[in-house]
Amino acid sequence: MPESDSQTKEIRLRKILGSFNRVLVAYSGGVDSAYLLKMARQQLGDRAVAVIGVSPSLMDEELADARTLAAELSAPLREIETHEIDDSNYAANPHNRCYFCKSHLFEALEDIAKREDFETVLDGTNLDDLNEWRPGAQAGAEHAVRSPLREAGLTKNEIRELSHAAGLPTWDKPAMPCLSSRIPYGTPVTREALKMVGKTEGWLRAQGIREVRVRHIEANGTLTARIEAAPDEMPAVFALRAALTPIAKDAGYDAVVLDLEGYRRGRLNDQIAPQPVTLHF
Repeated sequence: MPESDSQTKEIRLRKILGSFNRVLVAYSGGVDSAYLLKMARQQLGDRAVAVIGVSPSLMDEELADARTLAAELSAPLREIETHEIDDSNYAANPHNRCYFCKSHLFEALEDIAKREDFETVLDGTNLDDLNEWRPGAQAGAEHAVRSPLREAGLTKNEIRELSHAAGLPTWDKPAMPCLSSRIPYGTPVTREALKMVGKTEGWLRAQGIREVRVRHIEANGTLTARIEAAPDEMPAVFALRAALTPIAKDAGYDAVVLDLEGYRRGRLNDQIAPQPVTLHF
């Protein structure tokens, strides 16, 4: 049977990974980094080590899931504390907030790589990411981070397809950016705001709502949790309103609203003009 395009690209990915000696894999437990870690472990064995950055912007549930998956992959997982929230550039929440976050992460990984003789740092950037607003890509380029999935030409859908074939539970996992992405640009990122978002959104996810965002809206002295859910999950969210409202208010919100437009990936970035991304190797 002839190979599919995705299978051909996976072979290319294996060759890329096989060319390395020892690598650190920037790991989050999401679709891309989970697949990259599995492939790196297959090609390099113990010469591939996963590292996850832990900060207030990471949901507790996401960290727990990432730990579980790493254990299932028999992959050593290092947890390092990152302190991007203490950086005033990051906390101000500009349009390129992710640049400052990734800079802190990659600086920490670069230090580990130099101290312990790892050849390079890998991340899970895929080919589709080049078409999105990804200021963190600049930080990756500045720290010579390699992106094997993108280099192999793999798209998000192909990574999901190959993850499914590989038996990874993340193959259909919804996108899960950090909690700071729930706070509109220009509204400061604080530990308190992140806790409020995490508690409210974590509760919704625990009820089985898969694609949901709790937007942290500050206006006229009122704190509002604006719920964005996938259109087909809106009825389920609405049915939870009696229980959801006290959960959100206990977290610190004054009001809870359901956004009838629903969740759409990248919606927060609609106000940003497309920016070119320059990558260096």
